[in-house]
This record gives sequence, structure tokens and C-alpha cells, in this order.
Amino acid sequence: MNKKRVLSGMQPSGMVHLGNLVGALDNWVSLQDRYDCFYFVADWHALTTGYADPSNIKESTNDLLLNFLAAGLDPDKSTIFIQSMVPQHAELHLLLSMITPLGWLERVPTYKEKQDNLEERDLSTYGFLGYPLLQTADIIIYKATHVPVGIDQMPHLEISREIARRFNHIYKTDFFPDPEGLLTEFPKVSGLDGRKMSKSYDNAIYLADTPEIVDKKIRQMTTDPARIRRTDIGDPEKSPVYQLHKIFSTPAELASVAEGCKSAGIGCIDCKKILIKNVFSYLEPIWRRREELISRPDTLRDIAIKGSQKAAITAEETMQTVRQIMGLS
Repeated sequence: MNKKRVLSGMQPSGMVHLGNLVGALDNWVSLQDRYDCFYFVADWHALTTGYADPSNIKESTNDLLLNFLAAGLDPDKSTIFIQSMVPQHAELHLLLSMITPLGWLERVPTYKEKQDNLEERDLSTYGFLGYPLLQTADIIIYKATHVPVGIDQMPHLEISREIARRFNHIYKTDFFPDPEGLLTEFPKVSGLDGRKMSKSYDNAIYLADTPEIVDKKIRQMTTDPARIRRTDIGDPEKSPVYQLHKIFSTPAELASVAEGCKSAGIGCIDCKKILIKNVFSYLEPIWRRREELISRPDTLRDIAIKGSQKAAITAEETMQTVRQIMGLS
């Protein structure tokens, strides 16, 4: 009863990859015993950039829920739900839009950045501009005290804090808390080509990949361009393989492959074999749980329904007070 509350969500915008697992889901799992956790599939958020073609949202929602559970989220410890099954989020989003200055939304750094990166899509919509506002509603409707985020998401959290403060100031209340960020240990995971692992870059290892596919992907990874021949010395910091070693290998293995790269004492293939072994050890329990859950689709549905019903009870309690504060009761 005295636990502080954590809230976080993930968009069903495609398959879950190793970066999502290390950068977010592992952290979520570790928080379950220390916090009152609410984790959700953010299917409305997927429409902010993908509204023109929503054909894969349902399938991606199911896959994301599957991976939540395979990664170790426990419905007995956390409230796991689907955003669109809790309509109170939309109501609070609407009410917050009445008090939020337009300039606050326009100055969020990722607003212009995403428009530039996704210029093939028409993002001149309120839904895209108001993404941080819907995110604010997601957080404060559960009066969350903490939000696990990557460093690139901190501006979104800061605007959520400002909106919560503005609500409290306008209506002379202290109803909404100031949510604090919980930064992940590995906010960025290197992709197969050295850039941040991302579906958009097609450089990811997915949880749905078979062991054979993962093995092939790692063997084909780029390394330090200076190592053309086996006898060439290299700089491990320039190798995406080494960046993944930092996450999945032991300190002794990390030191060994670094020295081997700098002295040409180890070849890139041998270096990759060590990484493959460690990535397999990391993924094998998740692969087993995925197969078990895939064979029991009713379990996934029941968890989604029960979790969403539980979330809706808490969200409705908040909205009853918000309606009273805003004169709508």
C-alpha cells in the first residue's frame, strides 16, 4: 500500500527487438517488487504517426503483450493493460488540452525532429502535435510518481511535469504529483550497423527471431573497418560487436576481446562467437516463455482484459476528482 507508483508504455509499432528488451523491459521487470507498476500497450500513440495505415496495430498489440510477459512482467505484480481499453485516458487528454498552451507542445524537440525524419508522412495533425499531452494523461491519470524513460524521452516527461503543475496552479490544488524520471542503465543499444538499434534502420535483433536468424545476423555484423585481414590490429570501440559485448559479456570476456582486437590476437569471427553464446543465454528463457504463451492465446486475452479493467478502476477514481475540480461533476 505504501509503494510509489511507476507508469510506462510502449507503442505497438512493430516487432520488439533487443534494444527494447535491454533498454526498457528489463528495467520494468526489475521495478515490479519495489513499486506499484502500471505497464501498457500504447495503441492510441501508434496512430499519431501511423494513422494512415493502422492495419498492423492489432497484430502488433498482441505481439507486444506477448513480449511483455515473455520478458518477465507478472500480472500478479503489475497492472498490464491496453491503452484504448481505458477510455478515461482520452477524457483526461481532452480536458488537459483546454489548459495547455500551444507553444509548449510546439517546442518539444522531437516534434520537429520526427517531422523531418518521417517527411513522407503527413504529420501536420493535432494528434501528432498533442502526443506529449496524451502521454501526460497516461502518466498522471494513475498519479504515477516515477516514469522509467530513456534520456531522449526526458523532454516529454518534463512537459508532463509542467502540465501537471499548471493544472494544480490553475485550480489551486496539489492533486497531481510531479512524476520523476527513472533512467535506464542502457538507454541506447547498438544495432547491427553501429547505429542505435531500431526497426526503422532495419538493424535489429528481434525477440521473434529464431536462434538461426540471430546467429546469422551477428555473424554478418560490421566490425572495425581497419581490420581487413585477420592480422590487422583494430580499435574495439569502433566495432558494433564490442558495444554489444559491453552489455552481454562478462568483464573478463570484455577485457579479452578488447585486448584481442587491439593486438590482432583474436579474429572477428571468434569475437562474434563469444557474443552469440552470450546473447543466446540471455534470450533462451524468453524464447521458451514466448513459445508457451503462443500456445495459450486465451491467457493473453484474459490478462489484457483483467489488467485493463483494473486500470480503469484507478483511472476512473482520478477522473471523478478531476471532473469535480473542473466543475463538471
